[in-house]
Amino acid sequence: MGKVFTHMTMSLDGFIADPNGQVGELFEWYEAGEVTVPNPNETVSFQVDDASAQALRELTGNCGALVAGRRLFDIARGWGDKHPAGAPVVVVTHRKPEDAATKWPTTTFVDGVEAAITQARQIAGDQDITIASATITQQALDLGLVDEVCVSLVPVLFGEGIPYFTKLDRGHQLLHDPIVIQGRRALHLRYPVRR
Repeated sequence: MGKVFTHMTMSLDGFIADPNGQVGELFEWYEAGEVTVPNPNETVSFQVDDASAQALRELTGNCGALVAGRRLFDIARGWGDKHPAGAPVVVVTHRKPEDAATKWPTTTFVDGVEAAITQARQIAGDQDITIASATITQQALDLGLVDEVCVSLVPVLFGEGIPYFTKLDRGHQLLHDPIVIQGRRALHLRYPVRR
């Protein structure tokens, strides 16, 4: 069975988007180099430095399913049913889009975080699952479903916005020492969760 990762790009002061849900300069690292990291979505390109290419490949190379929240799904317009991670997407939502079956045939819609991880495990098989949503990450951490927390930390201060992490219902969560990759415009950190 694969691991459950979380991954978000985060400002130095802890935000994954501004108050309006816009990422601003957070994604500059995806265009800060000469190495092309291919992905199945022709509308998205990754031109990163060598170190960031390594980090990106580690996050996406064995990804069998991606879990996202409805807000991110809507902002990204469902990635055109081709997420750049190259894996099927499971969306946590209380309201499935009416045209889901025709517009997003490889996307699964479920009604809760635990159900999303269960569905993602069925889809992924022995591959990894990546959670790419702050709210879903929060709930999955509270449920004890996360194996590793990943952050691409970028040199920008938002001052306010949507935080990657907020208060955990079950209290603080201990993590192991980070695995660190220093890229251009991003410091990639991976923290295995202590059990």
